[in-house]
Amino acid sequence: MFLSPREANDICERLLARSRADACEIQLRGAEEQTLRFAGGGTSNQSVGRISLRVSSHICGRVGAVEISSVDEDAGLWALARSEEIARELPQDPDYAPPLEPQNYLASQRYFDTTAALRLDAHAAWAESVVVEGARRSVQTFGCSGSGRRFLALANSAGLSAYDRETEAEISITARTRADDWSGWAGENALCASRLAVEEAARRACEKAAQATPPRDLEPGNYTVVFEPAATAELAWWLLHALDQRAATEGRSFFSKKGGGDLLGEPLFDEKFTLRSDPADALAPQSPIGAEGLPQKPRAWIDAGALATLFCNRAYARKSEIEPIPQPHSFRVGGGTTSLDDMIRATPRGLLVTRIWYANMLDPRALLLTGLTRDGNFVIENGRIVAPARNLRFNASLGEVFARIAALGPARRTWAALGQSAAAAPAMLIESFPFSSKSGGI
Repeated sequence: MFLSPREANDICERLLARSRADACEIQLRGAEEQTLRFAGGGTSNQSVGRISLRVSSHICGRVGAVEISSVDEDAGLWALARSEEIARELPQDPDYAPPLEPQNYLASQRYFDTTAALRLDAHAAWAESVVVEGARRSVQTFGCSGSGRRFLALANSAGLSAYDRETEAEISITARTRADDWSGWAGENALCASRLAVEEAARRACEKAAQATPPRDLEPGNYTVVFEPAATAELAWWLLHALDQRAATEGRSFFSKKGGGDLLGEPLFDEKFTLRSDPADALAPQSPIGAEGLPQKPRAWIDAGALATLFCNRAYARKSEIEPIPQPHSFRVGGGTTSLDDMIRATPRGLLVTRIWYANMLDPRALLLTGLTRDGNFVIENGRIVAPARNLRFNASLGEVFARIAALGPARRTWAALGQSAAAAPAMLIESFPFSSKSGGI
């Protein structure tokens, strides 16, 4: 379900007027989305609508919250009454923060009518172009495309009122050889559907799959690695989510200073590495509305290799007498001028990695991340791609990875394998990237 600003505001105002708590907060989220999957000559499609209403009642430093999947008035009044009951039964919250007063938000850059108007016939046309490209290169093609629109509305009894909306279209394409012994992948994601380069993604996926040379099993060890933008974005996403002020101050983070405090201002990475979020970013705009209703502003998190900003919720900010800064979800890794082809030509021996998956943080203090390569590794020898390579597992410190950047390409928007986050990132050449074990998949 998708609500306009007026429709969302009417629901919020009616519930706030009936609240008997000291303070009350209302959050509405909704979406209308459609997907089309294609494989083996068949397709399946799905259209869904989602809505959630969250009511948070504040009573004597206690907060009771109830979330339901309905905006029916009777259901909303039940959620309001139940949240008040819960608040009265809870112990007092030592991290209590009262509702936020009205805020000023930057204009949103994330909604396009053309994307909102997409129907399944557009998705079918995208699938057809992928299948045609696969037939031309004699590989099998599979994939999933999706599009939709989402909204967020916030209101509280302190006078805050906020609304944001976004659209998104994407496609993920996998191609496999007829013998099923090698595969390739490419994906595209865009706020505006007219910018979705489906035919280009199909070409990349099929080109990666159409390999005559058998895949190699590489031995674990340190390799020079060229990461494509989707892989760079995945690594940067894990780093971004580690930028927690409280964890740093309490000594639980890579960004903790020995003896206490944080490493703000310290050069921790290669000076070519910059990580930013901005509601006005042309490729990956952040929502203007952050957690707890805090405004998102343009921010550098890592600036020329130095730690520039840590996020911090309102409760901890009050205790520490610092500014609350909401956690970002969308971001851009600053790019350079070196093309992907030039990175490959500059590599005597190494590996091209399409993307990574199944990543998890093993040790926040060391930023030690584990994960697997996926959907197309390629052996580089003497500046040329000479063979496919089977997948490998890595255990790598992101602190060390982003300190060993040899080159960066131009930043581009990447496929959204990161949930409801937008990302822009460049191809990246890293020296001495550690692979810990083999993985037999292709």
